[in-house]
Amino acid sequence: MADEHAAPADTPQAGVTVAIGGVSRRFRTGFLALTEVDLTIGAGELVAVVGPSGCGKSTLLKIIAGLLTPTGGVVDFGGDRPETGYVFQDAHLLPWRNAIRNVELFLEVDGVRKQERRDRARQALQLVGLADFEGSYPAELSGGMKMRVSLARTFATDPQLMLFDEPFAALDEITRNRLNNDLIRLQRDRGVTGVFVTHSIGEAVFLADRVAVMSPAPGRIVGIVDVPFGDDRSAALRTSAEFAAVARDVGEIMAVHEVAEGQEIMAAQE
Repeated sequence: MADEHAAPADTPQAGVTVAIGGVSRRFRTGFLALTEVDLTIGAGELVAVVGPSGCGKSTLLKIIAGLLTPTGGVVDFGGDRPETGYVFQDAHLLPWRNAIRNVELFLEVDGVRKQERRDRARQALQLVGLADFEGSYPAELSGGMKMRVSLARTFATDPQLMLFDEPFAALDEITRNRLNNDLIRLQRDRGVTGVFVTHSIGEAVFLADRVAVMSPAPGRIVGIVDVPFGDDRSAALRTSAEFAAVARDVGEIMAVHEVAEGQEIMAAQE
C-alpha cells in the first residue's frame, strides 16, 4: 500500500497525464462536494476511484471532463485539453439507430467523413465482439451488449483520456466481469489514460493500477492503494489471496473514514 498521490514512474506514456491539484467544488446551495482533492494520474494509467455515495466521485469526473468548473484548484493536462471519452451507467443509445450508426454518432458530430466513420465504427464493434450485430437496434440487444456498443462508440473516437462513471453497475455479475475483461484489454491495448468510478472494491482492484479512496462528503482523497498485478488480470486473480489482500487494504481505508464521520455526527448531536 502506498500513501503517495503521485503516479508511479513506470506508467506507460501512451495516453495523457492528468494532474489534479487542490480541487474543490461548492454548489450554489452551499453544499461542499469536494475539498482539496490532489491526485496525479500517469499517462496510460487506469485509476479507480471508490468511496461512499455522495462523496463527490461523479462531480470529480465532471470537473476532469470540463463539464463543471472547480471553485478552487486546477486540473492540468500539460497542454491542451485531450480528446476525452465519457462512459455513463446508462448506454445512452439512440433507439432509431442500429449498433453501427450509434457507434458512428460522435464521429458524425466531429465531422468525420462517411466512409471513414463507417470503417472506424466497424473496427470498434469488432474490438468489443459485436461484429455480427452491427445492424441490430438497441431494443434487440441485451444490457451487456448495449454497454459494449457504448464502449465501442467511445473508443472509436480514439480518446487519450477515458472517464467511466459506474458503467457496469446495473449489470449482473457475470456480464459485469466479462465487460471488465473487455475494458481492461481495450484500455491497455490503446494505452488510454482512464479514471473509473465504482462502488465495487472488487471491480476497482481488478481494473486499476491504483485505487484512490475518497472520504464522505466533502470528498477528498484519503488513501491510495497500489495494485501490483500488472497485466495479469485473469479470472483466477479474483479468487487469489493476493487479490483479497489488496481489496482488504481498500476496505480498511474506507471503513476508518466512515467510522470517523459517524463519530463526528454523533458528537454534533450531543
